[in-house]
Amino acid sequence: MKRFRNKNSVWNGLMILTGTGLMAAAVNCVFEPMHLVTGGVTGIGIMIKEMTRNIVSVEGIPLWVTNLVCNIPLFVVAYFLLGKRFLQRGLISAVIFTVYLGLIPITKPPTQDLLLNTVLGGVLMGFGLGMVFAVGSTTGGMDLLAVLLQRRFRHLTEAQILAVVDGLIVIAGAMIFGLEHALYALVAIFIVTRVSDGIMNGLKFSKLGYVISDQSAAISQRLMKEIERGVTGIAITGMHTGKHRDMLMCVVSRKEIVELKEIVFEMDPDAFVIVTDVSETVGEGFLRYRADYTIKAGKC
Repeated sequence: MKRFRNKNSVWNGLMILTGTGLMAAAVNCVFEPMHLVTGGVTGIGIMIKEMTRNIVSVEGIPLWVTNLVCNIPLFVVAYFLLGKRFLQRGLISAVIFTVYLGLIPITKPPTQDLLLNTVLGGVLMGFGLGMVFAVGSTTGGMDLLAVLLQRRFRHLTEAQILAVVDGLIVIAGAMIFGLEHALYALVAIFIVTRVSDGIMNGLKFSKLGYVISDQSAAISQRLMKEIERGVTGIAITGMHTGKHRDMLMCVVSRKEIVELKEIVFEMDPDAFVIVTDVSETVGEGFLRYRADYTIKAGKC
């Protein structure tokens, strides 16, 4: 068990390192050069950098500085309101993301096409966010602010609060950089949401197979031995024939569902198989339940 946890920690660390790196690349190589205010602390940083250009310095206040300054008070408040466990949940990711923002140079977008650049930035940010969220972490910022505000406005969900806050930031960006930039930012936000959701669901997706056969006992033994997945027998009655038998239920990965069907129809060509998607599977043989990342107000 200890060895498993160590491997799990290494995997989580790699996911956070890669995810935050992709996020920072999206900001420094696409969003900032194109002046796309996509919400969040980085969106505030892009606006502050533009407003302080040639005032504080030639380039203005760097994004990593704004990100650091905005996150410090949020994590301090989170520590006192939500506890140490929640602080650990996102502090490491936030620090790494800030470091990446300072290390990755701000460059011109890779193409001259604004839409292609917007799509690229959205995909990079979406992949990065999805990887970070998939391991139960966060980079702080507006996500953390939404959690804190939800304690005060309990009639609203965190997602609703986050949408309002990010929407106000996008509107402010439109006032500074113009409506066209804001519209491209909305396109980027849509892509980020779709890609990050896809990454999170893709890492958790499984298949559920139901098998109805007269050879259910023998089939279950082969499934448990060859695929090494648990099988559950459910007593059923065929309403047309009145026959009683067991229906097998087995959760497998997307690759293993092919092997499951091959085993079933090899043993019983007349078997009846139902396959359906499972959006998330938690437990032995799949993802472990991450209790450390469960947020319960007042219980952290």
